[in-house]
Amino acid sequence: MLGVANPRYAGFWLRALAAIVDLIVLAIGLAVFVSFLAVAEGRPLAFLDLRPGESPSAVLSAFGRPSLFIILCFFVLSGWLYFSLLESSSWQGTVGKKLLGLYVADAQGDRVTFARATGRFFGGRFLVHIPYCGILYFSVDCICAGLTKRKQAIHDLVAGCLVLRKTETGVLVHEE
Repeated sequence: MLGVANPRYAGFWLRALAAIVDLIVLAIGLAVFVSFLAVAEGRPLAFLDLRPGESPSAVLSAFGRPSLFIILCFFVLSGWLYFSLLESSSWQGTVGKKLLGLYVADAQGDRVTFARATGRFFGGRFLVHIPYCGILYFSVDCICAGLTKRKQAIHDLVAGCLVLRKTETGVLVHEE
């Protein structure tokens, strides 16, 4: 039984908006990291010469495989820590979720542990990084968030989590 009185599940569109905000936050961090990496490797112009929509071969020739591997590792590590630390914190959500009045909870409506938030990340966002099947997983995950009874995506189901909307007063209401 859910420990929140009259739970208000966060639907697809609210979650999508929160994800866009989170993507912007993570992209800023990634851009700073990549620019410092380019400077550290003595190739600052390689970073500045790249444009949106560049082919993978152009990016590869500008940075090289080892640098791209470091960038990918940074992106996965920063994403994992961003989502897992914030969702298991007293905020119970990322910057995007906080701005939209959403929070992540377990099935009883309580704050999730870091381990559960980590499972939620690796059961979802991490899988999106896998070439070819990542986009398929992402599509099915989004559909589930819009169609399941409690608006749960696959990574929510795997981790036993819910994404809920705060009450009008902003106070989380628990049943006695």
